[in-house]
This record gives sequence, C-alpha cells and structure tokens, in this order.
Amino acid sequence: MKSYVSIFLLTIFCLNAFSQSTKAPAYPLVTHDPYFSIWSNTDQLNASPTKHWTGNEQALTGFLKVDGTIYQFLGAEGPSFNDILPAGDDVNYQAKYTETAPTDDWIKPTFDDSHWKTAIAPVGNIDGVSKTRWTSRDIWFRRTFTLDKVDFNEPLLKLQHDDDVWVYLNGELIYTARCCAGKYLMLPMSAEMKSKLKKGKNVFAIHVINTGGGALVDVGIVQKSIPAKTQNIVLAEQKSVKINATQTIYEFSCGRKIDINVTFTSPLLITDLDILARPVSYISTKVKANDGKNHAVELSFAASTDIACNVNSQEVSANKYVSKNLSILKAGTTEQAILKKKGDDLRIDWGYMYIAVANDKNISQFVSDNTKPFQVGKNAAKTGKKLSLHTVANMGSIGSQAKEQVIMLGYDDLYSIQYFGKNLLPWWKEDKATTIETLLAKASKEYPSIIEKCQQTNEMIYNDALKSGGADYAALCELAYRQAISAHKLVKSPEGEILFLSKENFSNGSINTVDVTYPSAPLFLAYNPDLLKGMLNGIFYFSESDKWKKPFAAHDLGTYPLANGQTYGEDMPVEECGNMIILAAAICKAEGKTDYAKKHWETIKIWADYLSKEGFDPATQLCTDDFAGHLARNTNLSIKAIVALETFTQLAKQLNATELYNKYEKLTREYVTKWQEMASAGDHFALTFDKKDTWSQKYNLVWDKVLKLNYFPKSVFDKEVKYYLSKQNQFGLPLDSRASYTKSDWIVWTSVLTDNKADFDALLKPIYYYSQNTSSRVPISDWHDTKSGKMVGFQARSVVGGYFMKVLEDKFKEK
Repeated sequence: MKSYVSIFLLTIFCLNAFSQSTKAPAYPLVTHDPYFSIWSNTDQLNASPTKHWTGNEQALTGFLKVDGTIYQFLGAEGPSFNDILPAGDDVNYQAKYTETAPTDDWIKPTFDDSHWKTAIAPVGNIDGVSKTRWTSRDIWFRRTFTLDKVDFNEPLLKLQHDDDVWVYLNGELIYTARCCAGKYLMLPMSAEMKSKLKKGKNVFAIHVINTGGGALVDVGIVQKSIPAKTQNIVLAEQKSVKINATQTIYEFSCGRKIDINVTFTSPLLITDLDILARPVSYISTKVKANDGKNHAVELSFAASTDIACNVNSQEVSANKYVSKNLSILKAGTTEQAILKKKGDDLRIDWGYMYIAVANDKNISQFVSDNTKPFQVGKNAAKTGKKLSLHTVANMGSIGSQAKEQVIMLGYDDLYSIQYFGKNLLPWWKEDKATTIETLLAKASKEYPSIIEKCQQTNEMIYNDALKSGGADYAALCELAYRQAISAHKLVKSPEGEILFLSKENFSNGSINTVDVTYPSAPLFLAYNPDLLKGMLNGIFYFSESDKWKKPFAAHDLGTYPLANGQTYGEDMPVEECGNMIILAAAICKAEGKTDYAKKHWETIKIWADYLSKEGFDPATQLCTDDFAGHLARNTNLSIKAIVALETFTQLAKQLNATELYNKYEKLTREYVTKWQEMASAGDHFALTFDKKDTWSQKYNLVWDKVLKLNYFPKSVFDKEVKYYLSKQNQFGLPLDSRASYTKSDWIVWTSVLTDNKADFDALLKPIYYYSQNTSSRVPISDWHDTKSGKMVGFQARSVVGGYFMKVLEDKFKEK
C-alpha cells in the first residue's frame, strides 16, 4: 500500500512541479459582496459570458477596434431564448393548484380542476419572487394552454422546481427529478416529448414535493434564438492570465499588431476597511503596438443591466449623466424592492449599478438594448429589459508607448442588510454626506494609490503563503482571498459595532452562519481580527438579548440579507458553542489581550458549562458537516468541545478567574485522556466512539496546535497523519470513511497537524491539483469528490479563508 501511495504522490508532484497561479475553476473579475460578484468560468476570457457566482449571466463585453478590425477580448454571446409558452418570470400567468392529494386522473387534460385554487405563477415560498405562496410539503399544479402550431424547432422545457418533481404533459410523464433546480432549467424536448403537444388545448400537470427550505414551481416552453451576425468580429488571442490576491490580469494580442493588458482590480484591502467596503472595481486596459508601427485604436466596453436584476425579465431604467468630472451610466430596476427578497440563488434587484469614466471628448457613453460594439444609435436614457451600458473610448494613434483607459464599476445598494428589523446602510455611507458620485470621484482620484496598495497586499498574501507552505500553497491562498472576503457584507450595527456578515453561498443562503465563520476565520485572524469580531458580534448580540433563550449558541442570524434571527431548522449546540468559544479565544491570541472575551465572558461561561456537560460524548446531532447527516458520538465534534474548553480554561487563567480555571483545567485534562482511550482504533482514531472500523479527519485538533494549547500529545497528531496518508485519492483525502467526498478547507487544517514538510506537501498537493483540474467551472467549491474531482455541492463560499490556517500558525508562532 505504501509503495502505491508513494508512486501516486510522486506523480502528482511531477505534474505540479512547474505550477503557477495562472489557472482557476473560475476567475474573479468584480468581487465585492455576495450580490456584486462577477466571474469568468472559462480559461479564455472571451470564450464565455461573464456570470454572477450563482451562474446567472451578468455580461461584461469588451472589444478593441484596430485599423477598422474589431477584436473581442472580454465576454461572449450567451444563449438567448424566444418564448413559445412564457414562464412566470416573463408573464404572471394563471394556473390551478391544490395542496391535498387529488384523484389519480388529475394528470389528464379532461380532469375538472375548477374546484382547485387559482395561482399566479411563479408559485413557492421565495419572498419577492413567488406570486402565490406555497408553504406545505406537496403541491399539485396544472397549467392549461393553447397552441396554434406544434412544429417547433428544438423546443426546450423551461422548468423550475424545488424540490422533487414529476412533470406530465397531456397525461403522460415527460420528466422527473429528485432534489431541486434553484434556477430555470432549459431541458431539450425529445421527439417523444414533442409528440405529446397538440394544436389547441394542452395541460402541464406537475407534482412537486418540498423536502425542506425553498419551494418553487414554474413551467414554460422556449426555443433557442439564433442572433443574426451583423459585424465581422475576430477573437483576440489570449496570451496569459495571472491571478493574485486583488487582481486578475489578462494579456491579449490583436492581429499581431496591438497588445492589450486587461486588469480587473477589486481593492479588497483586508487591512483598510474603508477601501475594502468601497463598492467600486476597476477595469484597466493598457494598449500598445507590438510591430513598431502606429495604429488607430478604439475601445468598446459594455455591461449588462442584469447586474442590477435578480432575473433578466425585470424591467430596468438606465440613463447617462455627468458628475464631478466623471461621465456616468446608471441603471436599476423600476421596481426597487429594497430588502424584499431572501434566499440563496438570488441576485440583487434594488439599488443601482454604475459605469464611470473620466469625462473626456474622446469618451462616448450610451444605453442600448443589445451588446453590439461601436453602435451608431446612442440613447442617453432608456427603459426596458436586459439593456446594455456602453462606453466607447477613442484611444487615438497607438505606437510602442502604452496608453491606459480605466473604467470603474460601482454599485449603490441603498440599504445592505436588515438587522433585527432595522435596515442598515452600507459601511461607506456612514458619512451621510457621501453619495455614490462623491465615492466614484474619490475612487477615480485615488486610482494610482489604490493600485499601489493592492500590489502591496498581493505581495503580502503571496509571500506569507509562500514562506509558510510553498508555491502551490501560495497559489491556493491567492485563489481563496477574494472569494473569502466577497462572500461577506461589511456594515455597522445600530450600536456602532462592526458586522461582517457572511452569506452561506450555494448551501442554504443563511446569513452569519457560525459554522461558516469557523472555517473562514484563519484569513481574518491572520490579517485583521476586527473582521472576525464582525463575524461574531451579531451572534453575541443575539445571544445576549432576550431574542435567544437557549443555553448554547445560535446557528445563524437569518436568511441573507435579512438578519432577524435564526432561520435554520435545527440547532447545532456543541458545534456552535465550540466554534464561538474557540474563535473568541483566537481573537484574544491575535490581539495579545483578553478584552474581547472579557466583554462577552458571562455568555462564554454559559456555553462552556454546556460543553462541559454535553460536549465530550455528543448525542445524535448535526455538526458543520451537516451534509453528511446526523451522527452520535462524533469524535471530531468531541475534540471541538474539548479544545473549546482548553481555550476557556486559558482565558479563565488570564482573567484571574481562579476557581473556574481550576475546575476546567482538571476536567479538560481528564477529557483529553479519556478521549484517547475511547476513540482509539489501533493505528488511528475512529469516526465515532462506538465504531472502531471507521475513521475521520480530526481537523478540529488544529487549534490545540495553532493556539499552542498543547493538551493533546504529539503522538495523537502523528498517528492520525500517518493514517491519513494511506487513505488519499487523486483529488485529496476523504472527509471520513463514509464517502469519497471531502472538504478542501478541512484538508488544509489537517495538513497543519504535522510539522513534517513532506507530509504537509503530501496532503496539500492533491488539493492544489483539484484546483487546477476540476471539471466544475465555478468559484471554487469546498465540497468535492476525491476520485472524480467534481464538486458535490457548495461554491463561492467564504470557507476557503480556511486555506490560510498554515499562514495563521506561522503568525501565531511569533506571538
């Protein structure tokens, strides 16, 4: 077995010996918060439309005209569809439904549904989206429609369902699926499915079972639209791409005449909260000739108003104006339903997007209903659907001296978060005199200094990670940096406390989930513990108010962006108490003082008491790996409780709480000894105390080492790591013996259990290999299969901040 593992790891090492930070599952372009977040999901920037992290198209397009020839360097034409039978996102049609099981003939066109309730589609429980409320477990839904013809060319079934679905067309089952489709599916209709369509009356009959969380049902029929090509456009040749902490940088060649450098900068400066919270990204294009000649060059950039919509069928209003020496395009929905929607697979549809450039005679801006570059028709204002905001710059004659054009993308969400009933302004609006126009003007003026600060941050992140773990590790940290930060929103509470609230992306949409904060913490502890305080403050506030009365920590504060109290359906008592105590202690370690723990000491004592009674041998309950199901006697969860008690003991000592220190020091030492005895399974420690033929990653042990608590003996770490190295697959170490999937953040934590560089590399390199070779082209998923390298679930989550655990360990060594 050992020889096989050695050969495998050597193969992986050789494959990555010359690796660089030049490839990613998806490339961050504009990253600020869970709503203002645009990515490229292909290695070539001009090979696909740019998208929001949820996968919805939010198109940015860029073209360069060189001596009359147009080259496209950014974006691509995405698919568009013509309605045959409009779904509810386009037309709020009427349908019939019941929530009581009907007779078997309910699927037939002849069934009498006149006694059923009338629905306006879409139907579900998503606030601001569902026109008819459905909150029960089952719904039986009938949509009657009339067709004048049936000879459609490659029609597609447009379907949205959450969760399990059975679709009947004129009495025949044509589609069924388990789980959910959080967005509209475009399903090809086979010849057999098409044959069910009739001229005249037709009926869709759909049964959906809501197994938990979101509930949705909607149906229509579309066919793909083939746009007519009116311009001869050549793809620019992409030469390279480079990802660093705050920037993604592309190099292109246009016809072997002109080189263009395209740099996307989102200045998420982790040590400067005012700039980090500023919702402005820069797109810089630097153009120069590569053939020794001069060439006439024009630049065309367009941004879709989908950036300001939840769905592209929403009506928007856009206009152009000049303010503070900037030419500005502004767009937003006409509805402006501020903080009316909550959920996971949603995009912002309130507030306004902005495209701003220095006002200049060579700049032209206009609004259009299409993305074609260098248009003649130039509307200064327009209302409609799926509009494009265009900026054209005549860059003049370009030779060997580079010229730069900077375009700013901004978003004013007006109000960002609802916090226990109060709508909170974004951080940058703390000064009531600041408007988006003054903010854009400031961002424009400070562009050179901002870029310099970004480069300093890039170097800091890369060099720290390189020193801690090597080049592959540094590349992982660069990949994680913007994703981890931009999965949060920075605001201030009504009491003036910092709130840095996460969205549980592509999971359940919870806001400020404690067991999402826990894995995300290392990045913020390493560079700015104030941000981690912002991740804990809301939970402490909730716990210390009369809104939460349980003797353990809450799981979350609600569903993003509404932080009005826990909405997750089940508590995780040991998990969340352990997380909160460990992280509060880690903040004290990072700051070199106990002020934060002292402020919340009475609450922490309650949680420590709970863990002392319920944490060592946990009853059947969920932990942060809730996707794996309920588990009793979880040894890794037990470790979390023990380590939390270790940190509590040390805090008690530092706070001169002698009686508490003596009590918990004795208890914790006893638990450590007892854990080793009960969890032992010979050459490793088991997944649960009662099943010795199992194993699991004991990633929670890392805090005993990183915080230098040293309650567990080194032999425990060494035994586990040695065992893990015999269990690896091509794309990493499985989470435990139950399945082949893993969590990449936990693997990094597990790799830090060893002080042996070879063992660290052996555990880490498959994760780097996964980041470079996964077929799942989304902002990196932290939950993937270790055999196939495909995501299992989750994407764009903040937990990749956990990749910085090795950096954190090294920084804490200095304290």
